Amino acid sequence: MKKFLIPIMIIAIIVALYEQVNAEKNVYLMVVAIVVFMFGMMQLSAKTPSKNQDKEDENV
Repeated sequence: MKKFLIPIMIIAIIVALYEQVNAEKNVYLMVVAIVVFMFGMMQLSAKTPSKNQDKEDENV
């Protein structure tokens, strides 16, 4: 899954930056690129353990 998300996120970043440089900006394409990037970040960060996870385990 990680190998699939990272290239898609990179493509979304490139598309968003390309749209930012254009004279005629397509807002919808920019929003889609940002949503794809944020979704990918959410999926990748979901696997990162929380700093408080050890403390929560001790309290149980």
